[in-house]
Amino acid sequence: MGISNIIYLLGGLGLFLFGMKYMSEGINQVAGNKMKSLLEKLTSNRFKGFFLGVIVTVVIQSSSATTVMLMGFLNAGIMTLAQATGVIIGANIGTTITAVLIALDVSAIAPFCIFVGAVMALFSKKQTRKYIGQVILGFGILFFGLKTMSGENAMGVLQTSESFQSFITHANNPILGLLIGVAMCAILQSSSASIGVLQALAMNGLMPMNFAIYLIIGINVGSAMPLFLSAIGAKTNAKRAALIYFIFDFVGMLLFTPIALITPYTDWLESLPYNGSVKVAAGHIIFKVATALFLLPFIKQIVGVSEKLIKQKEHESELRFSFIDTKVIDNPISTAYQVVAEVERMADVVRKNIVLTGEAFMKQDMSHEREILDNEELINWLNHGISDFLVNITSHEINADTSERIVRVFHAITDLERIGDHALNVMERTQNAIDENMNFTDEGMAEFNSVYEKVLELYDRSVEAFTNNRLTDTEGQELHMLEDSIDAETNKSQDNHVQRLRDKKCSTASGVVFTKVLQDLERMGDHAYNIAWAARRDKQLIHSIR
Repeated sequence: MGISNIIYLLGGLGLFLFGMKYMSEGINQVAGNKMKSLLEKLTSNRFKGFFLGVIVTVVIQSSSATTVMLMGFLNAGIMTLAQATGVIIGANIGTTITAVLIALDVSAIAPFCIFVGAVMALFSKKQTRKYIGQVILGFGILFFGLKTMSGENAMGVLQTSESFQSFITHANNPILGLLIGVAMCAILQSSSASIGVLQALAMNGLMPMNFAIYLIIGINVGSAMPLFLSAIGAKTNAKRAALIYFIFDFVGMLLFTPIALITPYTDWLESLPYNGSVKVAAGHIIFKVATALFLLPFIKQIVGVSEKLIKQKEHESELRFSFIDTKVIDNPISTAYQVVAEVERMADVVRKNIVLTGEAFMKQDMSHEREILDNEELINWLNHGISDFLVNITSHEINADTSERIVRVFHAITDLERIGDHALNVMERTQNAIDENMNFTDEGMAEFNSVYEKVLELYDRSVEAFTNNRLTDTEGQELHMLEDSIDAETNKSQDNHVQRLRDKKCSTASGVVFTKVLQDLERMGDHAYNIAWAARRDKQLIHSIR
C-alpha cells in the first residue's frame, strides 16, 4: 500500500467523519427541539424512556449527542438518573441506524445529494431549509467518503496485499481485536464512524466475522471515551451518566466475548447470504439489542452502582452553579434548560431578599442582615456567571429559537439583579432608620405592607410565566393591571405621607426614608413586570400595552 493509497484512505475517512458530523448537526438543528420535547415528557417508566432513547438517537444519529443532552437535563433537574438510564440504554440501539444506512449502500446517489444539499444550504433563505440542506449535504459527503475509502485506490489495494491477507486470515485473537476496536473508537471519537470503517473493509471481503466480532465489541467499549472526556470536571450526575453509558458496553463485552469464543455465533453471522457490510451491521445491532434487553430490568441496580462509584461532591461555597455544567455545552438545547433552571434558582434567592428586607423594614429588625448580604453576593455572582455562560453558548452554532430564548434570558437576569439591588436599598434604609431611631406611623406601615404584598404577587406570577416560557394575553393584562395598582398605591401613599407631615404625625427624616422605600418597591414591580414579558416574543404587543 503506497503513500497515494494512504492519502486516498485518509481523505475518504475525513469526508466520512465530516459528513457524519455535518449531517448530525443539521438534524439536531431541525429536529432538536422536537426531540427535547419528547424527552421532557419522560416518565419514570423505564420502557417508555428506553423507546424514547431509541427514537431520539435514530433521529439525531448519535448516542453520544443524546447522552450529552441527557447530561444537561440531569443538571437542570428535568429528569432523574434512573429516567436517564433508560434513555441511555435505548440510545445505544438507536445509534445503529448509521450502520443500517451504510449496509444499504446508497453511495450511488451521493453526488446528487451533495449537489442538492449544497444548493439548499447555500441559497435557501429560510433557516430551516438551510439546515435540511445541511442534512442532505452531510449525507452525500458521508457516502462519498465511504465510497472513497472502500475504492480501489484505498482499501481496495489491500485485496492484493499478501501481508494484509496473511494477517487478516490468521487474525482471531480476541484480546487483539478488542484492543484494536477500543483504539479505533478512541481515535475516531465515534462508534458509528469506526463501524463504518469495518463495513468499508467488509465490502471488499477484507473483514472476516471471526475477527470483526471482537473489533465490534471493542469499538462499542471505546465509544464511552468521548463521554468520559466530556465529563472531565463536569457535575456529579453528568459523570454518572457517562459511567452508565460505559457500563452498558462493558457488560455487553462480558456477555458477547464468551459467546463469540464458545458458540458458533460468528459462523452463523458469516453464513448469512449478504455482503460483508451487512454482516458487520448485523453483528453490531445484535450486540446492542441483546445487551439492552439484558440490562433493562436492572436500571435501579445500574444507577446504584454509578452512585457508589461516583460520590456526590460537597461544596463549601454557594458561589457556584447548581444546574449549569460549563464542561458540557455540546448540546445547546439541553444547555438552555440548565440556564433556565439556574435563572429560577437566582429568582428564588432574589425573592428571599425581597421578603427578608420587607420584613426587616416592617419589624425594624436587622437580625437577617448577614443572610441578605450573602444572598446579594450570590445574586451578583449568578448574574455575571450566567451572562458569561450565555456568551459562551452563542459562540457555538445554535438554532433561531435557542438564540431568541437566550436574548430573553439576558433581559430577565438583568431585571432580577436590579430587583436585588432595590431590596438591598430597602435594607440599607432600614438600617439608617434604626440608627437614627426613626418612627413610622401605623397608617404608613399598613400602606407599605399593601404595596409590598402586591409586589410579591407580581414577582411570583412573573417568574412563573418566565420559567414556564408562557404568558397568555389574559395573564399579561392581569399583570399589567397589578403593576398599575402598585403605581397608584405608591402615589397615593406618598400623598398620604405629605398630609401626615402637615399634621406633624411623622418627621421629615423618617418621611424621606419612607418615600424612598416605597420607590424601591415600585421599581421592583417594574422590573418584575419586565420579567413576565421576557416569556413573550411579540414585542409589539408589549409596547401596545405599556
